[in-house]
Amino acid sequence: MNAVLGELPTWNLADLYSSPTGSDLDADLKRAAANAEAFAKAYEGKVTILDGKTLAEAVAQYEALSDLTGRIGSYASLYYAQDMADPERGRFSQNVSEALNDIWAKLLFFKLDINKIEDDALATKLQEPALEKYAPWLRDVRIFRPHDLSDELEKFLHDHSVVDATWSRLFDETIARLRYPFRGEQLTEPQILDKLSNKDVAVRKEAAKSFGKVQGDNIGVFSLITNTLIKDKEIGDRWRRYERPQSYRNLANVVEDEVVDALASAVKAAYPRLSHRYYKLKAKWFGVDTMPYWDRNAPLPEHDDRTIPWNEAERIVLDAYHAFSPELAHVGQQFFGTGWIDAPPRPGKAPGAFAHPTVPSAHPYLLLNYQGKVRDVMTLAHELGHGVHQVLAARQGPLMADTPLTLAETASVFGEMLTFQSLLKTAPDKAARKAMLAGKVEDMLNTVVRQIAFYEFESRLHMERRKGELTPEAIGEVWMAVQSESLGPAFTFDEEYRHYWSYIGHFIHAPFYVYAYAFGDCLVNSLYAAYQSGQKDFQSKYLEMLKAGGVKRHKELLAPFGLDASDPGFWDRGLGVISGFVDELETL
Repeated sequence: MNAVLGELPTWNLADLYSSPTGSDLDADLKRAAANAEAFAKAYEGKVTILDGKTLAEAVAQYEALSDLTGRIGSYASLYYAQDMADPERGRFSQNVSEALNDIWAKLLFFKLDINKIEDDALATKLQEPALEKYAPWLRDVRIFRPHDLSDELEKFLHDHSVVDATWSRLFDETIARLRYPFRGEQLTEPQILDKLSNKDVAVRKEAAKSFGKVQGDNIGVFSLITNTLIKDKEIGDRWRRYERPQSYRNLANVVEDEVVDALASAVKAAYPRLSHRYYKLKAKWFGVDTMPYWDRNAPLPEHDDRTIPWNEAERIVLDAYHAFSPELAHVGQQFFGTGWIDAPPRPGKAPGAFAHPTVPSAHPYLLLNYQGKVRDVMTLAHELGHGVHQVLAARQGPLMADTPLTLAETASVFGEMLTFQSLLKTAPDKAARKAMLAGKVEDMLNTVVRQIAFYEFESRLHMERRKGELTPEAIGEVWMAVQSESLGPAFTFDEEYRHYWSYIGHFIHAPFYVYAYAFGDCLVNSLYAAYQSGQKDFQSKYLEMLKAGGVKRHKELLAPFGLDASDPGFWDRGLGVISGFVDELETL
């Protein structure tokens, strides 16, 4: 029990398995291996000649295996996330990963053989209703047809992927074990980064310097990991004939290159009227012309710096959800008091926050590092949005519940907006409203401008790496250039800031993932504007969009709201919401 925050919830992973050594887990691993063996014996080499009904039966069996192995993998991943500094947990997670990799090696043929079916033949098979149900999944499998390699090469790359994954594990475990000196204490990454939003400038500066120094002391390791993984990706992209480093991510997100390019271009063009203008205004509030980088997230003097206990955070978020849709709040309520959330910061625990969907036969799990700030409440609203989305989409089944990353951030960012607007209505005076608006603008800039800057950093880094290995100094130069461009002239950067790229896990785990945040934020801004305009049946259309999971693409999902992400003006409308908040701050 935390005396200030109250009882913070932790996960009950027994909903998945009893323990890492439990007989239930062992039995499921053996069952998955046996079922995969039987599946391969029944269908390998025969997929192209199956009729529609038999192919549907095969896909259904494949789906059941996906759910079973997904449950096993989710348990290992979540168990590891609870303490990534524990070598036994790391060993367990790696062993499970290798066992699942062996199982899926037996199933690899299935998608490859599906992609060998000619379009006309597949169209005939899809006349069978049982197979037609899986048409969206088949559609998404076949978008990778032009990039498939030979069966032998695909099997080699699959087997080798478990080795590639150890580089990500090295990154995770290095971050988890690092400690940052601060006033006689040794802080974890979430704890030291939390100090950067402290109201005391001396605390912010000391924390920033400590964080930069420790990252700098370890920059060789982070640079080696980054260089290796980017080179590994370049080799894979070259063999698979992907035109650009971003091409695989865009294809997996089921979004056209030109749509992502339009988003990135729109945000970069908006730097002067968004981040540059806001941070110039913030410097003025602080009575200076320029600010040191550690003041980027500094709270205003009017900032709401109260500590919010966990039970109050729960009430704030669920009340905001309920005011929009009782059904949405009802789904969200299931996460509390059930062991679906792990909230307290702990040494070794995975940093940041995430929502893990697990599999449709189970339920999602949320990870937070809750420290009672208003921003932590907004993080709860964000991750709960993911969780609710995952629950609603589960009805689509293991193969079609997952949402492309471009839409995966919709429910989370929308949940944040609902919570923010609810809090804004309670602002007691103009000063409090100003502080709340400033906090929201900073969150939106972090979501849109900062993430597109990350995307630009990755884009430049991947292209530069093609010329040869990059030194830590070279990577730092790219980082500093992109940060200066995106944040503007209101900031000064000390030498240690060039190491700040090295803690961002998305660069390691999911290259080019980051634009999904900007995509989601701008999309939600447009969606929320439609909601505020009183669009008829908005709530029911919104819930149907979440329930669709990965069945529909962004054009189909947005059409009921009169929105189209391929429209050149779409992104400017979303960015206009942020600009409008800055306008209001200037008048306040």
